[in-house]
Amino acid sequence: MAPPETVYAPAKLTLTLRVLGVRDDGYHLIDAEMVTLDLADRLEIDPDGDGLTVVGGGPDIPTGPSNLVNKALALAGRTAGITLHKQVPSQAGLGGGSSDAGAVLRWAGVADLEAAARLGADVAFCTVGGRARVSGIGEIVEPMPFEPRVVTLVTPAIACPTPLVYRTWDEMGGPLDPNGRNDLEPAALQVAPELARARDELGDAAGLTPILAGSGSTWFVEAEVPGPGRVVARTVPAGWNGPIA
Repeated sequence: MAPPETVYAPAKLTLTLRVLGVRDDGYHLIDAEMVTLDLADRLEIDPDGDGLTVVGGGPDIPTGPSNLVNKALALAGRTAGITLHKQVPSQAGLGGGSSDAGAVLRWAGVADLEAAARLGADVAFCTVGGRARVSGIGEIVEPMPFEPRVVTLVTPAIACPTPLVYRTWDEMGGPLDPNGRNDLEPAALQVAPELARARDELGDAAGLTPILAGSGSTWFVEAEVPGPGRVVARTVPAGWNGPIA
């Protein structure tokens, strides 16, 4: 019987995001720069076991077939017992569930990024990791040279569902961020105006203008600004598998 394997699932951070349009099937076309961080979930994978157990992360995380971990196992044609230790907040724009799925696909040796993207738009990048330009609906991942960066994250307890943010972006006529950072920011602020408070608090502390991570609700600045409710994280290269310092 093989011992369980430890696999880390690093958070995804979208540094820049352009939304280029909408396909006939409703999927949005993007052009983004993404990196992975040393803020990570930990998966203990028992190849002889079966079933998913989630430790931490709140009671809203499903453990059945709808969980992306189980979908990734199904895509790989594998079974395993997995204990998922959550550290990446859910629905925060940090790709927590997608990163977990990407970790499973790496463990299983699955490199089909188009299939990975069908599980979720961020799963393909999370399977590759590191730093990359991501386009199409997320299935085109072009690795870029690793750059060490330090970021400070703030994730307010505010629901900011990705489908609603994209739908609002459509209804607003597809606004573009004139600074070229994140086209979804105006739509996310319309969906959840209270996001502005967390943005302003981080901005005042850092002396910088925070950027929204993906569709939200996390804000970040490229600086080390420790403090209550903030997480300082560092970028990690492709192939990183912990441990967390």
